Amino acid sequence: METKFKILGSSSSGNTALLQTGKSNILIDAGLSGKKLKFLLSEEGLSVEELDAIFLTHEHNDHSAGIRGLSRYLNLPIFANRDTIDAIQPKLPRRPNWKRFETGVPFQFQEFKVHPFSVPHDAYDPVGFYFEWGTGDLFDPPSSLAWVTDLGFVPTLVQERIRKANILVIEANHCTDMLEKDEKRPWSLKQRIRGRHGHLSNQTTYELLESMENTCWRKVFLMHLSKDCNDVNLVRERFSQLPGQGKRFSTYVIDPATANPICV
Repeated sequence: METKFKILGSSSSGNTALLQTGKSNILIDAGLSGKKLKFLLSEEGLSVEELDAIFLTHEHNDHSAGIRGLSRYLNLPIFANRDTIDAIQPKLPRRPNWKRFETGVPFQFQEFKVHPFSVPHDAYDPVGFYFEWGTGDLFDPPSSLAWVTDLGFVPTLVQERIRKANILVIEANHCTDMLEKDEKRPWSLKQRIRGRHGHLSNQTTYELLESMENTCWRKVFLMHLSKDCNDVNLVRERFSQLPGQGKRFSTYVIDPATANPICV
């Protein structure tokens, strides 16, 4: 069965992606309004009722805003850890169909084996996800996806999840020089962004991917670009030099204005 993966939103204004395996339709994060998510799903030929689950990485609005509007769909499971649920629930008009997981403890959902792993970010208990699916036969080959969008540095465990993924989604949040020169952000916010619980810069992400050996990547998506402190062309130019790019795997930059993938 063909896997379809599409990033629907990718910036500080909202992050979310749709993963379809032929058996299941899931959202990873829901950082856009419920109305906007419904519209984007309809563009993919889906209704909210056809979603099988939502998986949340953390409570920040650009990853969870849509839960307010989608909370009325009581048959829709929303997976999150305890701290994330506790941070989001007081802002909601009703209690959605929460499904709690423990960070670091793998679990099964339909055909997916889901590995939620801790990442260093300034949230209560932020996670990345590593999804595995496929029975291994000719018609249902094994596949995997790592979703790592908000973190200030990359611990060893996260590197291993990244290395094993067939589809890698990772942030290239900001250009260091553009962040330094930005006049909109106060010094304290700049420090938070480039700190060990902030976001990865273009150069940090490039050096990470360049250093990794024996990777399983077929597609790499660079997302969560800052609209003010990054530039799609800068990212394309930098990552075009990535060893293996265009040969062993394809790399795409997600335009923060349109969420369209642009081939490196």
